[in-house]
Amino acid sequence: MTGQRPTVADLLGAKGKRQMTMLRYFSLDEAAAAEAAGIDIASVPPDLVAHSRYRDVAPSVFSMTGKTHLDYGSADEYLRFCGEMLNAGADALYCSSSMQTVEYLAREHIPIVGHVGIVPARATWTGGFRAVGRDAETAIRVYEECKAYQEAGAIAVEIEVVPDEVARAISERLDILLWSMGSGAGCDAQYLFAEDILGEGKTRVPRHAKIYRNFAAEYERLQNERVAAFKEYVADVESGAFPEPGHLVGMKDGEFEKFLDGIGG
Repeated sequence: MTGQRPTVADLLGAKGKRQMTMLRYFSLDEAAAAEAAGIDIASVPPDLVAHSRYRDVAPSVFSMTGKTHLDYGSADEYLRFCGEMLNAGADALYCSSSMQTVEYLAREHIPIVGHVGIVPARATWTGGFRAVGRDAETAIRVYEECKAYQEAGAIAVEIEVVPDEVARAISERLDILLWSMGSGAGCDAQYLFAEDILGEGKTRVPRHAKIYRNFAAEYERLQNERVAAFKEYVADVESGAFPEPGHLVGMKDGEFEKFLDGIGG
């Protein structure tokens, strides 16, 4: 989505009409690339969305930020943080806390995004980092949690590593936006990490991710070039090849002699 940044109302109005794209990224360079590529939605660390140049490089990317409930002791602390981030340029806030907190924030008109399926901050309750909803009982619980987010006033839910047919059925039955990370194309947005798309050298790429470029190899090439350049510099200094006359400044004619006289010859 390029041009004007979409509002919450725009995103909700687009539900069921097209698949949107969503990235998790960590730098201004990645933000600028997302803007140029037409990425619709981003998940952005707080320090990045609050950077003075963030909206210069990503003016039209709908940007969510947040921290987990483990970073906050109360709903009031969450609310203060949300206000700071919205004032800094965020469009929505991630919240992994209780439904009571979600409802509290939504009543204060904070656009809240929840999280179901694999939720890193709560993964121990669902058996660790593995798919959620592969049987009817757990799939029903995922549906009920999404419905609870909707009833609490959230605008969207990240649905992570849930079977495609389950996510699709939930999305069809609810008005809330579903942003899919490994949960199929029946949702409202596809969500990947930039580092996975770029192949940045992690030892294990998630099953749901797709690598589009090999940045790890490029980083290795650049590091080799860096070492080679440093070695050439060392050799030039040792041989006297650096600095050359062109790297130096000189004195005006006759001034060096005056200098020597001034310091006693």
